[in-house]
Amino acid sequence: MSDSEILLEGDIFEEPEDFRPPKPDSHFAKYERKYCIPEAEKGIKEINLRLVGKSPLWGHLLWNAGVYTADYVEKHAAEFIKGKRIVEFGAASALPSLLCSLNGAEKVVCTDYPDPDLLENIRYNVDHLASPEAQKLIDVEGFIWGNDTSEISAKIGGTGKADFLILSDLVFNHSEHHKLLKSCKKLIKPLDGGKARTGGKCLVVWSPHRTKPKMIENDFKFFTDAKEVFDFDVEMVEMVHWDHPMFPEEAQETEEIRKRVYCYLLHPTW
Repeated sequence: MSDSEILLEGDIFEEPEDFRPPKPDSHFAKYERKYCIPEAEKGIKEINLRLVGKSPLWGHLLWNAGVYTADYVEKHAAEFIKGKRIVEFGAASALPSLLCSLNGAEKVVCTDYPDPDLLENIRYNVDHLASPEAQKLIDVEGFIWGNDTSEISAKIGGTGKADFLILSDLVFNHSEHHKLLKSCKKLIKPLDGGKARTGGKCLVVWSPHRTKPKMIENDFKFFTDAKEVFDFDVEMVEMVHWDHPMFPEEAQETEEIRKRVYCYLLHPTW
């Protein structure tokens, strides 16, 4: 056997088992349902959500804004959810989508970036929702903001327009603002007979995570652009202070800002 044959024995392209660190294990977070009406409970008093172990897209956390959004869905289900067609962007654990299905939505299209781990995790949470009837209402779809929305429209059904769009803690993606708003404008149900605020609604919930003045200014620019560039009627619903910030280890002097959760509704004007 030649020296070259000895050197080339085995698979030289095979990585040793410990070459890459293992993926962090998935973990679970509980959401307690505090605001659902009795007929929407379906015997489910809390939802055990699986979260990916780690994600550069931040899908491994249950955000304060996500819990606020979930509460909002249950509080306003009669007005915005029951019998409606719903789309969620950047769903992560899919908690709002799960609650929409339990609260009588006609159809829910739950989307996130087409990362296999994220989408598989969403499907896991849908498949483990303790209501087969509600499970059937949810389609999971990979989607990149700003891209063609025809597949989502097909899954929505009907006119292909959403009655309610959910954007929970996505505003920090400053470079993606126009793509998000473009997709909202494509998918939202237009006005009924031209009468103000009779079309679909875009629920936008967010917290300031980066507290330098320029960063916060860019957060709010989402709403300026929604109005001035994309012709939405922008309604601020409220700002509340959560009982804790998302990252308590960060500077204490910014805690008051980071505990804020803002809620807006965007209404089409067309």
